[in-house]
Amino acid sequence: MYTDIKKNKWKSAFIVSGFIVFLTVLIYFICQMFELGSVSIVIALIFSILSAWGSYYYSDKIVLSLNHARPATHEENQKIVNILDALVVASGMEYTPKLYIVDDPQPNAFATGRNPKNSVICLTTGLLDTLDYYELEGVIGHELAHIKNYDILLSAVVSVMVGLIVMVADITTRALFWGVGGRDSDNDNGNGNAILFLIGLVLLILSPIFSKLMQLALSRRREFLADATSVSFTRNPDGLISALRKLDADEHELKTANRSTANMFIVCPFKKNAVDSNGKTIKRSKNLFSTHPSIEDRIAALESLR
Repeated sequence: MYTDIKKNKWKSAFIVSGFIVFLTVLIYFICQMFELGSVSIVIALIFSILSAWGSYYYSDKIVLSLNHARPATHEENQKIVNILDALVVASGMEYTPKLYIVDDPQPNAFATGRNPKNSVICLTTGLLDTLDYYELEGVIGHELAHIKNYDILLSAVVSVMVGLIVMVADITTRALFWGVGGRDSDNDNGNGNAILFLIGLVLLILSPIFSKLMQLALSRRREFLADATSVSFTRNPDGLISALRKLDADEHELKTANRSTANMFIVCPFKKNAVDSNGKTIKRSKNLFSTHPSIEDRIAALESLR
């Protein structure tokens, strides 16, 4: 476990550095496309460094805001407060995460924050209504495991970074589509500008793909590790197994779900299944680009811990 924690810290530093480099290059070529001249590199560096700094310190607040989360209270949520307190003792953690609630019928949960001292566990009202005590214990234990294993920093920062890159690419593409900016073909450096314009355009096209690869850098192995760590806290794999089955079977859509934060949830928040020509529902398939391992694989791994 300690090896995984160390790896996650190094991976976070590597991905944040990669993000700064990529965003700097992207902004630089966008500035060149809009003919901002020699100040382009300065603008790019300032923008990327401030974005990385903001992502590190405010990613948890951004994620909570995106999901319209509100703080849990002792009066309304005494059961989950008690469960969390007991699990913190069992885990040996020094700090107790804050609890937040999302008013949504889909049963789901995620953890966020930059470290255990500044961490949050967020549960939907659907989760509280659907699961029993031991199932809730398994899910909260899973999210607490992400905090202890330092998965949360990587998840939150990358989610914000992915959203930012996609947003920048989208705004620039729309501006180019409507004819804002562009290159001057009469300029003496027209050929050089054309090359820069082409490179910038390629980067805009590749940005969503790069963003997806950044999310996939959050190895699915972290979900298996969090499941196993949860069982080490609760000593009850059946609770989490039962919870995963209920979460997978539920068909509610999470109203606040978006692609940039989907990887943070205990199960994928996108539940809609395809419909064939005969009107029959086709279960969503798991593929190479899925943000989560299949529920079947996770349950099989948990059953091996009995």
